[in-house]
Amino acid sequence: MLSHVMVGSNDLERSKRFYNSVLGVLGAGEPISNTTDAGVTRLFYRHAGSTFCVSEPIDGEAATHANGGTIGFKCDSAEQVKAFHDAAVAQGGQSIEDPPGLRNGAMGPMHLAYVRDPDGNKLCAIYRPG
Repeated sequence: MLSHVMVGSNDLERSKRFYNSVLGVLGAGEPISNTTDAGVTRLFYRHAGSTFCVSEPIDGEAATHANGGTIGFKCDSAEQVKAFHDAAVAQGGQSIEDPPGLRNGAMGPMHLAYVRDPDGNKLCAIYRPG
């Protein structure tokens, strides 16, 4: 259904360090860097048929996070959820909501971890057993 997800950053080098570490847990490699003719730099992380992008805002204004928005990253195990969380916190992210772990919700049991990246974007690591 989705082609890609893009978030804005006010410090692309800080974001690159953060996402290299966090997305590296999921198996993503170094991003492809692209600078537009207008001088806006973007990072494209590609893995398992998905693309996650980090960009300087095209309009020249400050990057802001979406209030109520969450970007979920599919994990292969409960341990990978925890590793995602720990990598995020080690790179300046903030652990939010409940600690990483098993939750029972409307869609059944799942392992979740929620963090905010250094620009305030809300990220979720999720593993659904079975």
